[in-house]
Amino acid sequence: MMIHTILDTDLYKFTTSYAYIKLFPYAMGTFSFKDRDETVYTEAFLNKLKAEVANLANVALTDKELEYMTRNCRFLPRVYWEWLSSFRFQPEKIDIYLDEEHHLNIEITDYLYKSTLYEVPLLAIVSEIKNQTQGNVANPEEIICKLSEKVVLSNEHQLSFSEFGTRRRFSFDVQDRVISYLKKSAHYCTGTSNCYFAMKYEMKMMGTHPHEWFMFHGAQFGYKHANYIALENWVNVYDGDLGIALSDTYTSDIFLTNLSRKQAKLFDGVRCDSGNELEFIDKLTARYKELGIDSTTKTIVFSNALDFGKALEIQEYCRGKIRCAFGIGTNLTNDTGFKPSNIVMKLTQCKMNVNQEWRECVKLSDDIGKHIGSPEEVRACLYDLRLE
Repeated sequence: MMIHTILDTDLYKFTTSYAYIKLFPYAMGTFSFKDRDETVYTEAFLNKLKAEVANLANVALTDKELEYMTRNCRFLPRVYWEWLSSFRFQPEKIDIYLDEEHHLNIEITDYLYKSTLYEVPLLAIVSEIKNQTQGNVANPEEIICKLSEKVVLSNEHQLSFSEFGTRRRFSFDVQDRVISYLKKSAHYCTGTSNCYFAMKYEMKMMGTHPHEWFMFHGAQFGYKHANYIALENWVNVYDGDLGIALSDTYTSDIFLTNLSRKQAKLFDGVRCDSGNELEFIDKLTARYKELGIDSTTKTIVFSNALDFGKALEIQEYCRGKIRCAFGIGTNLTNDTGFKPSNIVMKLTQCKMNVNQEWRECVKLSDDIGKHIGSPEEVRACLYDLRLE
């Protein structure tokens, strides 16, 4: 089994699941797989993937894990973990096939508080099986050698970062080895987004909310108001906890226009996940100044395909303007000499309850190639936001 525990996922999957339960318990959604490289997969890969997905049915939260999460996740109530202990993945709900061009298609449809939990495990499985079927073998000594150089840079320059690499890891074992080394050697590693490894290595769990939270609100309440309502609802659930707001679901310019003074003061900072980081720093600090807020009290978390060299450049640019931190994923858990998978699973449709019509979900981005949604709906979203 590649997924040994339900905690082998990102923290924000649980925080978002609970937010759906609390505010939208009848809402339903479909998550769809996209390979940005349009990889051609084999039948052998597909058979292995289906076998691993079948194993997900055996994954369950243990009593030990329930007690750990209850103690270490104060913003999620014990009742959520007790519910999660009864949750089981249902492989029969996952539609997996290769199309005529042998591109991989995966879809899972369920109540949103459940379907959101499938995303990260499925991506991690796809990434690991792809390496197996291509005969890629990681060299442990080489991995640690590369990693040690990155850790030296972080330690020397006091570069704060978190490990964000579950979904596109080379393998479970490689991620385990990397986090073990970070725990021992990286003085400025602030934690990991992976709940299982946080428990194993006594590290802080990191994360807040994903694009899907804003995509759901955009589909249900309109693109113009999506950022504002999504943040208000997040505050209604978490009362100021988990205070890093994701900025780029409908472009950062629209986010900054929507950002109210109350929200700007209440949220600890913003996550930048696409676009030109230096331009974003200037725009965000200008917006804080416009709202009468000292930007040096706020934080930007950068998470867009980072390596440590790029992170150092960004940190230097932030100096004296705003605090910064970094979520580094693939560069930590899949820097093995083999080309990492460029894969995502995004919310593609949703409805408020079973009796409603499905509404398509859209994600714009500060990187044009990362737009998600049908061409027609993307154009409608761009028009609605006056972006074209």
